[in-house]
Amino acid sequence: MTITVRFPYTRTTRAATPRRLSRTSDGDTPVIEQPIRMVSCDTPEKAHYAGRPEVSQAKLNTCRERLASGFYDEIPAELRHYLLTRLTTDAAERHIAAGNRASQVFDDLLQQRLTRPDGTMRRIASIPTGQLIDSHGRLLAYIVPWFSGSQNDPLPERDSPDRRTLNLEMIENGWAAFFPIYPSLPRDSDMNLAIAAAATAWDARNGIWKEFGEEVLLAYEFRMCIKLATTKTAEKGIISAFQRICIDLRDLTEKGLYGWYSVPPPYRLWVWSDEIEQARSDLGL
Repeated sequence: MTITVRFPYTRTTRAATPRRLSRTSDGDTPVIEQPIRMVSCDTPEKAHYAGRPEVSQAKLNTCRERLASGFYDEIPAELRHYLLTRLTTDAAERHIAAGNRASQVFDDLLQQRLTRPDGTMRRIASIPTGQLIDSHGRLLAYIVPWFSGSQNDPLPERDSPDRRTLNLEMIENGWAAFFPIYPSLPRDSDMNLAIAAAATAWDARNGIWKEFGEEVLLAYEFRMCIKLATTKTAEKGIISAFQRICIDLRDLTEKGLYGWYSVPPPYRLWVWSDEIEQARSDLGL
């Protein structure tokens, strides 16, 4: 007997991604290594993204030349000026050094938060977001220490600092830029905590800004400039670098593809261009 079904709804499909098999627990449960992308926060890139400082600086130099020469005349003059002031001759060195430092801070934070009083280690709990997997096959999630609830590892009170996500802590210490992207947003209460943490870090110029200067390229700015430098045509560069619309969280006004530079870092909300209509409805824009 041969049958054919046609169900009239849109499925969510994703491309296959390779994973390392760790073990199997039974006949239908393989355990694999799954990378997690911590949502709502964005730390500086390390050398793996665009090469060592001498390699990535050459790309940033190309970006600077293109912005200054009119190659990207579609980009507003104000945004070009904003980027040019950050594309210094040591921009790559400072950014990658900040990425290495942020990685060290995160490792130290993990060690601190995951160590029980008796010296044994907790596991990590992941809290997936609305959009589960990103384009690189990483699980989009918030992460927190996993408390077993046993006598020697009781679950902290709800308002205890021990219940805070690692995402929030990296934002508050200034080593991760606040980077909320619709639709993977936390609950309003948690969103407001993150905004306040980002504002605290920015106002005090903590973390990346304290050690590497106020005009250090943020991670998404660095990636943007690398894309502007490495595409062959201006049109492809624009399409590659500017895919998200910025919303000013202070008054929920749309700043478009190019206006994010006018919004202080703690108050930038990002929406993919092809999702802006739904975002307007969901967020009351």
